[in-house]
Amino acid sequence: MSRVKVRFAPSPTGLLHAGNARTALLNWLFARKAGGQFLLRIDDTDAARSTKAFEDAIYRDLSWLGLTWDATDRQANRLIKYSTAFYRLQASGHIYPAYETEAELDRQRSLLAARKLPPIYNRASLDPANKQKWEAEGRAPHWRFKLSHSKVKWTDLVRGPVEIDTATMSDPVLVREDGAFLYTLPSVADDADMDITHVVRGEDHVTNTAAQIEIFHALGATVPTFAHFPLLVGAGGEALSKRLGSLSLDSMRDDGMEPLAVASYLAKIGTSDPVEPRQSLGELAGEFDFAKIGRAPAHFVPEELEVLNAKTLHAMPFGAVASKIPPLNGISAEAFWDAVRPNITRLSDTAGMARLVTGPVTPVIEDAALAAAAAALLPPEPWDETTWPLWTKAVAAQTGAKGRGLFHPLRLALTGLEHGPELKKLLPLIGRGRVLARLKGETA
Repeated sequence: MSRVKVRFAPSPTGLLHAGNARTALLNWLFARKAGGQFLLRIDDTDAARSTKAFEDAIYRDLSWLGLTWDATDRQANRLIKYSTAFYRLQASGHIYPAYETEAELDRQRSLLAARKLPPIYNRASLDPANKQKWEAEGRAPHWRFKLSHSKVKWTDLVRGPVEIDTATMSDPVLVREDGAFLYTLPSVADDADMDITHVVRGEDHVTNTAAQIEIFHALGATVPTFAHFPLLVGAGGEALSKRLGSLSLDSMRDDGMEPLAVASYLAKIGTSDPVEPRQSLGELAGEFDFAKIGRAPAHFVPEELEVLNAKTLHAMPFGAVASKIPPLNGISAEAFWDAVRPNITRLSDTAGMARLVTGPVTPVIEDAALAAAAAALLPPEPWDETTWPLWTKAVAAQTGAKGRGLFHPLRLALTGLEHGPELKKLLPLIGRGRVLARLKGETA
């Protein structure tokens, strides 16, 4: 088999969201596991809606997710290729001019719907009398691919054997009246020209795959292998289309999600693998297998992503975050990370955690007598993780306090918080001077 080559072809007409980011990710993971290539192909044939700002956002978002590409191109640079493919199809009789207006086509579909028939184009433009009449009216044609009206079969890497009768489909429009190419012909022509071996995409493309396979054959091109995975839906099975603004990679980044957590979540939901933290994209690639992708829709639940984000941070080594730890005034950043990471859900939480050790903290004195006794028993430095258990044991022995009655007042005095990082790790970072001041009720 030839070397694996896949492509991701986003349109620069909006921000990348969870759905198309997942498409990019699955293509990338498959290519990297196979030692193949991942191409980025900007589908900017819709000049009216495509913008450079959205194109730049695609590069930024994919890079943030950790995805790299082996080559890139844009469809606007390849119009000559599409014209060449068009003329080949025209010369071989595989396409034909059609003259109906959109209003006429809508009326035709409405009549079919009223008769409870599928909205299949009736090929009226192939009638010589109609063609002569419409041409005499000066109508500009759009161009349709003439389907074979036979059964198209392929073995899908996710869905297994697929069979679609193209007699149940309308002949697809390849070129509009104004000469603009629609999605189908550029996509097939590019895949053929770029030797794409596998087309990995959502199952909303399954039906038009039958038409595309016929176009590959008509162009004399090798048909790639297809893999159509189920689409993302919301927690209750609802479509995500109305919520894409909140599910863009841009918004996830702004919300403090870690790129590795987002990648792990998108790679694993809807599969037989557990949705748990991974250490790298390489680990995700090594685990990738089309056989693990289920047939049911994959449920995107933001709360699950937040939990995974926290777990990802909890497992993250210091080296991965060293440059993002806030200034700690001489305190060991690595020791700080070790102390606080089990208690954060977003990396931005470290700013608040840093104030626990560098101050200022306004203590809450719940038990003044206990705090005074603890201050009197405070041992001299240097401190380590044994200091907290030895010190609290001494306080308990002198005051008789135990359990919550011992630990809760001390936590409130030292941090001002009900909950937080383990104090045996935090205490040496706070230091004796600040601990003593806080036990006395002073902001430090």
